[in-house]
Amino acid sequence: MKSPGEWQKKTIDDLFIFTNGNGFKATDWSQEGLPIIRIQNLNGSNNYNYYNGEIKETWLVNPGQLLFAWAGTRGISFGPHIWTGPQGVLNQHIYKLEPKIDGDLRWLHYALIRATEKIEKKAHGFKSTLVHVQKSDITNQVVRVPPLAEQKAIADLLSTWDEAIEKTKRLVQTKEANLTAQIQGIMGREAVKAKGWPMTHLGELFSEVTRKVGENELTPYSISAGIGFVSQREKWGKDISGSQHKNYTHLKAGEFSYNKGNSKHYQQGCVYLLKEGEICVPNVFISFKPRTKNIVPEFFEHYFIADYHARELKRYITSGARSDGLLNLNKKDFFKILVPCPPPNAQKSIAEALTAAQQEINLLKQLAEKYRTQKRGLMQKILTGEWRVKQEIVNQYMEA
Repeated sequence: MKSPGEWQKKTIDDLFIFTNGNGFKATDWSQEGLPIIRIQNLNGSNNYNYYNGEIKETWLVNPGQLLFAWAGTRGISFGPHIWTGPQGVLNQHIYKLEPKIDGDLRWLHYALIRATEKIEKKAHGFKSTLVHVQKSDITNQVVRVPPLAEQKAIADLLSTWDEAIEKTKRLVQTKEANLTAQIQGIMGREAVKAKGWPMTHLGELFSEVTRKVGENELTPYSISAGIGFVSQREKWGKDISGSQHKNYTHLKAGEFSYNKGNSKHYQQGCVYLLKEGEICVPNVFISFKPRTKNIVPEFFEHYFIADYHARELKRYITSGARSDGLLNLNKKDFFKILVPCPPPNAQKSIAEALTAAQQEINLLKQLAEKYRTQKRGLMQKILTGEWRVKQEIVNQYMEA
């Protein structure tokens, strides 16, 4: 078996023929024909436009072919993909890659993933999540190419991690769907009616948090839809509170904050519960806390995460958004929204069950991320030849 020093050094340009997709316009779309493969389809979207005109061979893509999105979202669509969808025609911003060597397709894909880490450093718009690169940024990357048998052995080894990641991902999706259905069955409008729970104004159960930071040293946070509380340094790379820091709202564990910025996940704004510690948030957020110990915050946490407050807020939010991008909502109207108020013991038992289900999902997500981290570390070692597959294992692929 060749040593790492004897692995052939090749550029990506040595390994692949690159052909670009076509710039299909809306006037090219049809109700039938072949699906147009766009960047969003690389993310698993089955939402296609179709093309029924004359087709060039370079546009045609079959399942199992290797593609490279030279524009897209960092860490999601940007970079290499093995196409698993239907036969289609390729849109612009995506290259089709035809191997020039007798290589293992999976190994070639992993080599491209490894090279993409270097490519992203040259990506235009590097500080943004949306990036694009020039063809030369890709083709000039250098990789070490082992013999075919060793390529196959490496690909099989890395595939083990991919299978574990995909299996965990599917399990998370199943459990999230089950949890959503469970919450719907408990807190949905019809479920609340059937249980006879009273609908109560939010202001009768919660009061506004008005305490200011003052001279306290508290880390400024924001709220990201679908994520929750995120420190300003993590979100924007710096603390943007400035001179307003002392006027920020001092938030404690067990208290909520509402960000009235609309988003794809929460068009009427999102509400999150602070689980632990003390932080501060912009005073443009509406922060609130339970009026009595009979209120179980975790019950309402699931209600807000499920976005059931949205249908109530629609009654009070006026059309359009302010110049700062926030929804037009009066604070007094926010506290007028109606929320279900079951007995305290029901709140507690429901919260415990839903929280346990969410914690299981969170643990599975952590496991999937651990697999991804392990895979990245393994790729760094094994694709450079620093770590080697055992000779006896490689021999099996040579014999095959």
